[in-house]
Amino acid sequence: MLTGEHRSQIDAIWNSFWTGGISNPLEVMEQITYLLFLRRLDDLHTLEENKSLRLGKPMERRIFPEGADARGRDYADLRWSHFKNFAPAEMYTVVGEHVFPFLRSMGGDGSTYAQHMKDARFTIPTPALLSKVVDLLDHVPMEDRDTKGDIYEYMLGKIASAGQNGQFRTPRHLIQLMVELTAPTATDVICDPASGTCGFLVAAGEYLRDKHPHILRDAVSRAHFHHGMFHGYDFDNTMLRIGSMNMALHGVDNPNIRYQDSLAQDHAGDEEKYSLILANPPFAGSLDYEGTAKDLLAIVKTKKTELLFLALFLRLLKPGGRAAVIVPDGVLFGSSKAHKQLRRMIVEEQKLDAVISLPSGVFKPYAGVSTAILLFTKTNSGGTDSVWFYDMKADGWSLDDKRQPLLPEDKLGFQSLQSGRSALTDAEHAKNNLPDVLARWGQRDGTEQQRKRTAQSFCVPKCDIEGNDYDLSINRYKEVVHALSEHLPPKEILLRLAVLEKEIQAGMKELEGMLGVSESGMVAQ
Repeated sequence: MLTGEHRSQIDAIWNSFWTGGISNPLEVMEQITYLLFLRRLDDLHTLEENKSLRLGKPMERRIFPEGADARGRDYADLRWSHFKNFAPAEMYTVVGEHVFPFLRSMGGDGSTYAQHMKDARFTIPTPALLSKVVDLLDHVPMEDRDTKGDIYEYMLGKIASAGQNGQFRTPRHLIQLMVELTAPTATDVICDPASGTCGFLVAAGEYLRDKHPHILRDAVSRAHFHHGMFHGYDFDNTMLRIGSMNMALHGVDNPNIRYQDSLAQDHAGDEEKYSLILANPPFAGSLDYEGTAKDLLAIVKTKKTELLFLALFLRLLKPGGRAAVIVPDGVLFGSSKAHKQLRRMIVEEQKLDAVISLPSGVFKPYAGVSTAILLFTKTNSGGTDSVWFYDMKADGWSLDDKRQPLLPEDKLGFQSLQSGRSALTDAEHAKNNLPDVLARWGQRDGTEQQRKRTAQSFCVPKCDIEGNDYDLSINRYKEVVHALSEHLPPKEILLRLAVLEKEIQAGMKELEGMLGVSESGMVAQ
């Protein structure tokens, strides 16, 4: 967990960029990513040097070659531990004219990070700013994996708080909820086809470290974790660099984070490849029909990106694979042929597990659109008996543009469950539904089946959904509690209605008198 000192250090770095002339938060994040990558390379090289000295053998992997580069600069000067001690003017020259060309040439080593550095641009405008930022970053603790990851996540949060490019950030607690609901296993192959900063993949990795610690003790499982488990696509190179660094700082050595336009490219090579999909894809409206991948149009003929992404998820999942994805509410009740066809396909041909309605403010201040989490399993043979619905009213943060926490930190997210504390009180639950969602999800095949549809969560048989044209909006099935009819006997209800009628008649007569209206309806002369 980050301390106040860590946050102050990051705030100081961020403010230095702003006062130094870089105002685009995404550009700030990109430059910080490059510098952190350089620091990481130096740390890896130092580890190899120490290993070589211990074993008395030559270095197996030399990141910085011996000798000098094409411009005659000693490669040793390109290491963070060396250039951080240079005078600002010399540091600026070394980083701009030697380090960045070296970064761009690293793609051949095969790592996902190096591949995304091939078009790295150095845009820090002055030697003074570079020197200040390097000095500040050098004092940020990067030895502990948890701290490194939390620090980078805090930096990513700055993108959102700056009010630009926030669309790249799904709230971390919602990501963690979706990971908890799907419970990744040590053998899963996980994909986010709209990976952005790789928040879903990072959270899945952290979940596995916590719940399945053996995964890093067994050689085969460890190799799978570092080289075969995590896959992400994006068509924004800046996001690929930032996402790759996020994975690196969370301790994943070589995830497959690659450039791909998920809706425009054919997916033959990835068909039925993944056992778990976690995603909050962008929903930009409509695509050029001619430019859309033909294998997706074979599933559903539409220009709507939200429907095409669902078709993509079905395409990428292997039989038995599961998905937790965020969709706009229109997917749940849209009346077009494509909307109904896709919903019918998920309910009848696959296994729809749950629909969790999210509060409309969870993505503010960037979007106020209502959304939901769909959880389904690919079976290709049906299996939907009933669907679990949950009407989430609160996620622990205010639902206005400020998105301020409404509870102490130990009662946000699932902290109250994970720490063994008692359940949230009714008042606390009204501000944070997440622990209740997770607890009731575990009972969806048990006690939840008996819950009335007036409750916050309940199950709906497939036949009811089929009878409602596969409408998946919770309001279609939720029943409203009418306190009067629920708690009063019929005679009492009739008596109250009679009294109410007399009061209305008396009020009408009083009004007629005030307006001077006669019984014949003519205004008095």
